[in-house]
Amino acid sequence: MDFPPDVNPLTGEKVEDVRVLERRPLAIKISNSPPIVRPQAGLSFADLVFEHYAEGGVTRFTAVFLGHDAEKVGSIRSGRLIDLEIPAMYKAMFAYSGSSGGVKERIRNADFFPDRVISPDFGVGAPVFVRIPAEGKAFEHTLFTSTQALWQLTEQRGLNQRQDLRGMVFSESPPAGGQPARYVEIPYAASPAAWEYDEALGKYRRFTDGQVHTDELTGEQLTAANVIVVYANHVETDILEDMVGGGHYSIEIQIWGEGPVTIFRDGLMFQGVWKRWAREEMLTFWDAQGNPIPLKPGNSWFQLVPLDFQIRVTE
Repeated sequence: MDFPPDVNPLTGEKVEDVRVLERRPLAIKISNSPPIVRPQAGLSFADLVFEHYAEGGVTRFTAVFLGHDAEKVGSIRSGRLIDLEIPAMYKAMFAYSGSSGGVKERIRNADFFPDRVISPDFGVGAPVFVRIPAEGKAFEHTLFTSTQALWQLTEQRGLNQRQDLRGMVFSESPPAGGQPARYVEIPYAASPAAWEYDEALGKYRRFTDGQVHTDELTGEQLTAANVIVVYANHVETDILEDMVGGGHYSIEIQIWGEGPVTIFRDGLMFQGVWKRWAREEMLTFWDAQGNPIPLKPGNSWFQLVPLDFQIRVTE
């Protein structure tokens, strides 16, 4: 899908200032565990958010920013193998706090290293990343950044130019064939997520661990125009992430090729197939007849789940 120069290709929405689209996207790693890290800062300003299993049943986010700035983003946590894919898909800078030895070597060998990597792992600290202590929060949950700081560093590296981000398809009206879906639960083992459709708002409202999930910057509940459940092969690797409970190993989430997808928009559910056949292609979505499944203009949350995962949908 081709977009007018004033339309954000990641949301399908017009922007007030076209200059924001002349910069490179940012992919930022954000914690979701333990619950004390909530409310996170800046998630409501992201165009796209990917939630995925890290290890031990907990989830973590990679948030992609282009159309909006956020004065505070975090807490920033360590990268995972999924982050070899997301910066490639969106031609993004990748900002994160560090990684295990095995993941660090994979990032070191990635095609976007070193220019598009922003991390203390590779010598980037203050003022791009800052510690903001808070009572009850462990040291590893106190690292934050801002989109302004990240884009300033991107500018200094000579990389802050508009990118070709064609691939997503949007439509104000939902396609035919949707099934009613007012409430969606994604029962991740340690951090279950849920979305409830708000008809007046025209978006889904987010809950985590049975609680309203808010953004620290706004105090408001997180919402999404589209909730996209991506079923993908999850493979446990030999990369050791921690020694808790005998140790946990890094998971490779294989978002290449194709697989099942369930898309929620406008209070409706659509079944289809996701495809990604080249490294710099983003995920695209297709119905059984081979037609693109359009998203609603606005932000999207991607819920990455194993192939045998069971979500719960209430009409």
